[in-house]
Amino acid sequence: MRTIITGAVALLLVACGGADTPPAEEPAPGQAPEAATAAEEAAGAAGLGEILAAQPADVQARYRYRHPAETLAFFGIEPGMTVVEALPGGGWYTKILLPWLGADGKVIGADYALDMWPLFDFMTGERLTAKEHWVADWTAEADSWRGPADAGVAAFMFGALPESMHGAADAVLFIRALHNLASFEGEHGFLSEALTDTYNVLKPGGIVGVVQHHARDDMPDAWADGSNGYLKTGYVIDAFQKAGFEYVGSTDINANEKDRPTETQGVWRLPPGLQTSRDDPKLRAEMEAIGESNRMTLKFVKPRG
Repeated sequence: MRTIITGAVALLLVACGGADTPPAEEPAPGQAPEAATAAEEAAGAAGLGEILAAQPADVQARYRYRHPAETLAFFGIEPGMTVVEALPGGGWYTKILLPWLGADGKVIGADYALDMWPLFDFMTGERLTAKEHWVADWTAEADSWRGPADAGVAAFMFGALPESMHGAADAVLFIRALHNLASFEGEHGFLSEALTDTYNVLKPGGIVGVVQHHARDDMPDAWADGSNGYLKTGYVIDAFQKAGFEYVGSTDINANEKDRPTETQGVWRLPPGLQTSRDDPKLRAEMEAIGESNRMTLKFVKPRG
C-alpha cells in the first residue's frame, strides 16, 4: 500500500515510531501508550495523551491495533473541529473525540439509513422500532458522555441529512463502517447515498478519514464485497472518487499482516467479536494471536473549487 505523509503528520508519525513499526505491547490500565505520549510531544497536542490514558482498560487494550493518536493525526483531526462519525455505536471513538475536540468542537453521529436496517437478519421488530428514534436517543446518550469542556453532539441518519447540516463539518470519519454500505450497494445504493451525504455535510476542503478491514488484492472480488467485512483499497478509492472526493493518501499504521483470511472466513472471527470461537478455547487462542483485522487507513478531501 502506498503511503503519502507530509508536513506535521510526517513529524508526528516519525515520533510515534513510523507507519511500519510493529504494534506496541498492550499498555497497563491507566498508562498512556507510548504512541499517544510521543504524539502529544511532537505535535503539541496538549491533553491527547491524558485523554487516551483516562479511557477504561478495555478501551486501552485496543490501542495496539487501533492507534487512535496516530490515526487522528494522519487525518488531521484537531480541537475545535466539527467531526461526523459514521456508525458511532457505543462510542469507542466518540469518547475520545468529545474531550479532544473541546468546547468549540462538535461530534455528529451518523447512522445507517433507516431503510437499510431491515436488511440485517439479526434485527428484530423491537430493534427496528428503536431505530426510528435513533437520532434523539443517540444524541441523548452521547450527551451523557460529555464533560463540561467537551464538544457538543448531534446526529442524523444517512439518506436523511438535514439541510441545516449542509456544509457544517470539517471532517467525516468512517471507522470500520463502509463494508455494510458496500455489501448492499448493488441492489440498494446505500454506499452511494452515504457518500452523497458525506459530500454535502462537509465544508469545501473538508476531510474524510477511512479505516476499513482490508482485503488482499488476490482475494476474489465477490468475497471482498463487504459481506465478509473486507473491502479492497481500489474499490474504496474508486467509490470516493466517483462521489467527487480527491484521494490524499494512505498509511499502514493500522495494518496487520497476521490477518490472512480464507474465502470461507469473515472478519468477525477475530477480536473483539470472536464469533466463531466462543465455544472453542483453542480456536479462540488462535484468533487472539492474530489480533484485530488488517486495516487500510485512507484520507480523502472535498475539493475547494
